Amino acid sequence: MISVFDLFKVGIGPSSSHTVGPMRAAASFAARAARLAPARVTVTLYGSLAWTGHGHATDRAVVLGIAGEAPDTVDPDRADAILAAVASGPGPLPLGGGRPVPFSWQQDIVFDRETQPPRHPNTLRFAAHGADGALLAEERWCSVGGGFVVREDAMDDGAGAGASVPHPFTDAADLLARADGAGLSIAELVMANECALRPRAEVEAHLDRVSTVMLSCIERGLAAQGELPGGLKVRRRAPAIHARLEAARHANLRPAHEIMDHVSVFAMAVNEENAAGGRVVTAPTNGAAGVVPAVLRYYRDFCHGATKEGVDTFLLTATAIGALFKMNASISGAEVGCQGEVGVACSMAAAGLAAALGGTNAQIENAAEIGMEHHLGMTCDPVGGLVQIPCIERNAFGAVKAINAASLALHGDGTHRVSLDQVIATMRQTGADMHSKYKETSQGGLAVNFVEC
Repeated sequence: MISVFDLFKVGIGPSSSHTVGPMRAAASFAARAARLAPARVTVTLYGSLAWTGHGHATDRAVVLGIAGEAPDTVDPDRADAILAAVASGPGPLPLGGGRPVPFSWQQDIVFDRETQPPRHPNTLRFAAHGADGALLAEERWCSVGGGFVVREDAMDDGAGAGASVPHPFTDAADLLARADGAGLSIAELVMANECALRPRAEVEAHLDRVSTVMLSCIERGLAAQGELPGGLKVRRRAPAIHARLEAARHANLRPAHEIMDHVSVFAMAVNEENAAGGRVVTAPTNGAAGVVPAVLRYYRDFCHGATKEGVDTFLLTATAIGALFKMNASISGAEVGCQGEVGVACSMAAAGLAAALGGTNAQIENAAEIGMEHHLGMTCDPVGGLVQIPCIERNAFGAVKAINAASLALHGDGTHRVSLDQVIATMRQTGADMHSKYKETSQGGLAVNFVEC
């Protein structure tokens, strides 16, 4: 089972697949390699990680992971000190947080753009070497999107094998049948599954933390000023737009599209924070991290009768939809393009909002279907390999479309011609047909047609 703890993970920007995942994989390897007392460790990045790893801070992430840091707990000041120690040449790196090993950023991290990884476009190889250069240990990991990492030799293992839950589901039709058969809403079904794995209080605490981090990220993004890192000279826009919206509100000069403007700026605030390496929640990825928080804040601030229970219902329902995409397609931009990131986030947010507003299970499934249907074919073509252009604005559009999808579904009775399962299958097939240059390699699309002046 793909849990709410799996899908909504607290981490750091700018990328779940290129930053959070590699850091987790590196930390896992380092914990085992430390027992061998190696004289040197090396990292090789393949595929999309090699092509856009610099812009996505993959090299920084693996250095921190080797030092034993985790995405959800890393302290920025401590991280800066660790990185500075090895930035300019060979320096001491505390392997797994323990005994230091010499590490050269320039020599011990290899960006291999020639070798085609056999299992997944986001592949890393870690190696530990003895003083004589002999190979002591080697592991290959795949960062499969949303901060999920899998050993390459375990890629064919069944997801969630061994997890015993009362209401397992494999696709949307199964989810609806099981929920209706048990007389449960989708959110109630997900909560029952979660509580079979851990105490309810722990689940509720995680939901509280997720919503708190999401909404706090919006506030930080609305306050922070300046230029985003990476060299594109992209300035944060969310604070200025938010200030203009507030000024218009106080002057009672509120345009008809005011709420849409607020939703857009909420999403942009999160993704500007993500681009700056701030703390965000994978939802389902970092590149799409602004959609769910923006729609969640829309529910809290603009929907009559919004409650804490409604927030939990939103997140639990979104978890079910995200799990369907993760199980039956992909949430990795390197695998299926941005339809697997912003498209899935839109589908999740649409379903969550429909549920929080009292929609039936059929209406919720319809909202999720509409949200993805109109993102099919969206490429992942970040300019300069940075999660900035077009990613930040793309989250704003995804959030607005999610609200529209929920509204359309709630105006119907849940019956519709194209099912969510059919849309998920189409998304998977479209991603498979998409050329690799449009899948997070910055070799096509806007990434090559954008001219820097």
